[in-house]
Amino acid sequence: MSKTTRATQALEKAGVSFETVSYVYDPEAPRVGLQAAEAIGEEPCRVLKTLMATVDGKPVCAVIPSDREVSMKKLASAFGGKSAEMMKPADAERLTGYHVGGISPFGQKKLVPTAIEEAALSEAHVFMNGGQRGLQVRLDPKAALAALKAKAAPLIA
Repeated sequence: MSKTTRATQALEKAGVSFETVSYVYDPEAPRVGLQAAEAIGEEPCRVLKTLMATVDGKPVCAVIPSDREVSMKKLASAFGGKSAEMMKPADAERLTGYHVGGISPFGQKKLVPTAIEEAALSEAHVFMNGGQRGLQVRLDPKAALAALKAKAAPLIA
């Protein structure tokens, strides 16, 4: 497995300090983020999942702890919209250039507004997808926020 992806290149270009962590990706896992947390031996609240959605029909990216669910109402509110819905997997893959299970908020083909669950910013470090299945990046959540030009917002149900 290559540890150089568009995501890791974007982090390097932004000057963000990070480490890569590889694990055996289980495509049959009912919840990929929880499987990643277990595989790397981390608390699920520190392993963040990347969700692609639309708010009032416009694409957005939400990054939340893998053991939580996104609140569509809070997601819409975070982007000043009225309604939100999850993007279809094929649309998310086309927009980001990544495969589902390997979607990273970093290095997406098309930049979209991004929000990170505000509770994640209290962690000393978090893990986010590194741009392919079975690859996580360990980094400071505040550095991730800055690199993504993201907003911190309450997003979880």
